[in-house]
Amino acid sequence: MARRSIQVVGAMLEKGPGRYLITQRGPKASLALLWEFPGGRVQPGEGLEAALRRELKERLGLEVVVGEQAMATTHEYSEYDVDFRVFQCALKDPRSEPHHDKVNDHRWVTLGEMSEYEFPAADARTLSKLLELDD
Repeated sequence: MARRSIQVVGAMLEKGPGRYLITQRGPKASLALLWEFPGGRVQPGEGLEAALRRELKERLGLEVVVGEQAMATTHEYSEYDVDFRVFQCALKDPRSEPHHDKVNDHRWVTLGEMSEYEFPAADARTLSKLLELDD
């Protein structure tokens, strides 16, 4: 039987110079309380950018402009594979702040500060690539 593959999109949402949004998964979510780039799963028939806009609106109450793809990686978890695409994004309203309806917490951090937070493997792999590019 073929392994299940999940398409996931994430945002490098910058606020201020060099500060990016990360969110913490809820205590009952899979990979509970780990930090991640905000985003989520792409629904069947949905485009990547549309999925990212939808996920950020649903999970955080944020309206964003989706820019260039910043990174792509694939990670094999025990039950499924994740095809993870990260896009540069900007807030439509720079004064917007995330709601915590569907996340446990959020932080605005620099790329260097991200290593202080525990991420799921797919996000950690992406972060590692981004840090290499930042050098």
